[in-house]
This record gives sequence, C-alpha cells and structure tokens, in this order.
Amino acid sequence: MPSQVDLYNNAYAKLEDDLYRIIRIDTYGQDLGQTSWVNSDESDLIPVLLKLNSDSSVLDVGCGSGLYAIYLAKRLGCQITGLDINPHAIANATHLVAASALDRVARFEQCDVSKPLSFADASFNAAFANDALCHIPERLSVLKELLRILCPGARLLFSDALIIGGVISHIELVTRSSIGPYFFSPPGENERLLAAAGFTVLSVSDTSEQAAVIAKLWHEARERRHEQLTALEGPDRYEGLQRFLACVHELTSERRLLRHVYLAEKPLSNSAA
Repeated sequence: MPSQVDLYNNAYAKLEDDLYRIIRIDTYGQDLGQTSWVNSDESDLIPVLLKLNSDSSVLDVGCGSGLYAIYLAKRLGCQITGLDINPHAIANATHLVAASALDRVARFEQCDVSKPLSFADASFNAAFANDALCHIPERLSVLKELLRILCPGARLLFSDALIIGGVISHIELVTRSSIGPYFFSPPGENERLLAAAGFTVLSVSDTSEQAAVIAKLWHEARERRHEQLTALEGPDRYEGLQRFLACVHELTSERRLLRHVYLAEKPLSNSAA
C-alpha cells in the first residue's frame, strides 16, 4: 500500500531552490510557486472571471507559496489576503511579499479555513481557491462562511480535481491521496453545495484534460532530474511523488477523476440557507 508523501512542506520550505523553480517552469511555463493543476491560461482568466481591478479586495483560500497572490497584487494593484494552513507556505509568502515591497496590498495568514473566519461580514469583493477546497472538511460550512464575508454581488471561483468520474480502485484512491487529506465528491455535488450555501452558480468548466497534462509534464520534469531530486529528497520521497503524479495523470486522462472549475456569485439580496 502506498505510504504518505510530503509534497507541501517540502515544496514550500524549498520554494526558492533553483531546481524546483526550473521544474515549475518546465511544468507550467512560468514560476508562480505552483503545486496545483492551474495552467497559465487559467491563471490569466481568474482575475477576468472575478472582475478584479485596483479597487478589489480579494481573498485567496489555500494561497500556498503566495506567489500567485503577489502576482495579482502587483499586476492589478488590488488588495489581497492569502490564507493557508501550512506554516512553511505562510512564512515564505510573508517573506516574499516584504521583499517585493507589496506588503501594503498583500498579506498572508496561517489559518484553518474549516473554522469560522475572523473577517467581518462583506469584507471582500471576490474570493478564489485553486485546488484547495478538496483538502478542507465541512465544505458546506466553508462555503457559507465565504458567502458571509463576501459583498453582495461578489464572485467566488474554485476548482476541484477530485470529482469521481468512473471506477477507481482502493490502491488508486490511496495513491491519489498520498500527499495529504482529501475529500472526493460525485458529479453535481459542488453545484448542490454552492446553492445550499446561498450562491448562484454562474458556470462550471471541465478542465480535466488540463490537469492530466500538468501531471504528465510535472512527472517528466522531475524524471529528467532524477539524480538531483533523489539526492535532495531521498529515494522514498522522490519515488512517492512520481507515483502520485503518474496516478493523477492516469486517472484524469482516463476521466475516472475529473477537474471542474466553478464560478459563483453572492446574490445582491442574500437568501442563504
């Protein structure tokens, strides 16, 4: 049975290592500190779909390294707050935003998003979560809390790469879950939860093919640097991450696991359940 593999602590603690930076560029075409299935086109589309501008106050749920949030703050001039439960992620994000002199517009907090948030009602004009909500329990409660802190008419965007699309073995489920806690869902469940929380669903996009491509490119980029990564990570971690990426590619390319992106809006007149 595949054992647990440390992806996130290692990725965030070694964020500025040149080897990992080159692997991210080979995988995504640019370095935004990614550990997700968001490609460059989707990165560029997120602020458009959320209608962000220099006046926006934005929440990034599961911000990871913080580089994407910093990129948005620099590009748009918006106010952005990043939340992540991983202490290495928040330490790196805080360091990077101070170094970029953007700490007046971007800030980061270590936070368990499954718990009530400290923000006042209607604090944000937009929120997004890139492949993060699938790690967080009590999704309906999380969505209700996001509705609370969003302004009327504000938009929420999130992606979920763990939608069951076909038959998956117990070994495949364990391998796909080897980098951390996960919550799998059936088709239509996120739409149901968004509606139950009080959101209006605007669109659902199937980006499964994109996720499969990223997994393949990431696996290949690491494989080309097998000796360096084995020395840096140790053989068990290296092989464990390679198994994980191969599993993501196989399940998603065969559409036994799907990745969908959800765009929703808080109604101008809130009638949340």
